[in-house]
Amino acid sequence: MTAWTDFLASRGARFEHGGVADFGDPKAELAAAASADVLTDLSHFGLIGFSGEDAETFLHGQITNDLRALTDGKAIFAGYLSAKGRMLANFLVMRRAGELLVMLPESLREGIQKRLSMFVLRSQVKARDAGGEWVRLGVNGPAAAARVAEVLGRDAPVGIMSMAQSAAAFALCLGDARYDLFVAPDRAAAVWEQLATRARPVGAPVWDWLMVRAGVPVVLPPTQDHFVPQMANMEILGGISFNKGCYPGQEIVARSQYLGKVKRRLYLAHVDAEARPGDELFAPEPADQAAGLIANAAPAPGGGWDVLAVALSPSVEAGDIRLKSRDGARLSFAPLPYPVA
Repeated sequence: MTAWTDFLASRGARFEHGGVADFGDPKAELAAAASADVLTDLSHFGLIGFSGEDAETFLHGQITNDLRALTDGKAIFAGYLSAKGRMLANFLVMRRAGELLVMLPESLREGIQKRLSMFVLRSQVKARDAGGEWVRLGVNGPAAAARVAEVLGRDAPVGIMSMAQSAAAFALCLGDARYDLFVAPDRAAAVWEQLATRARPVGAPVWDWLMVRAGVPVVLPPTQDHFVPQMANMEILGGISFNKGCYPGQEIVARSQYLGKVKRRLYLAHVDAEARPGDELFAPEPADQAAGLIANAAPAPGGGWDVLAVALSPSVEAGDIRLKSRDGARLSFAPLPYPVA
């Protein structure tokens, strides 16, 4: 436990799997997230800080997106791939005060940080665990922008991947009603108390649900090294540049894009059974293999689970995809909140 988690516990937080499970009433918290302002701790997402004169050049050569035009006050979405073009992680990259911050699941943070550090060689780059430097909060809801503005003492950022900052905090806009808020540790308790008077505190599964409904995949340990970026709609979400130089797995990504070989795509669905990342999906065809994999899953406000599933497009179009086995619970598919060609 830390001073921050002790504080959250004093406010009713119940911890599970390295994050806040809930604040005592998970069903009511989910219901609130569907229409009201909510506030959550994002400690289950870690931060890697990259500093040094070669930091930008180094990281640019490792990820799927282009860092050359990234200015202070902006962020990008990107993936980090194996040599075979499969995602080992996807994350936000932010530039602040002349250095780069990468936000990704804490369950992947140490391994990805070590792997990237292996390739630094003679470059003037230092990678560090920056998780203790900022308390990460999530704010979502109709008045989320106003809540964030109150904390910053200035207008909240407008436009996806835009940032705004003050002396002790900065915020990243993830959509019309969703923000990541980063607060200096010595201010975090006061900011939480300020926000909690108008936004309901909720557990990490609620934030997971909001991300699922937004159609934004998050690579987790059970799904590492499974998806080519296009399978997870990364190019649609602005997470791939096709105009930059080489990076690990780049040839596979380019081939998938220009030869039209992406047979699996990310879909939004609901299932009336518990689902977990890494669960296999099955359909009548193909009969000799799984038809897909659950990428992300979260309990839904009305019961059951909402999921992001990477699945064979012909199997989805046939309309009979089942969870875990060929006679498992059937997935009901819904449109994503963004166009998919």
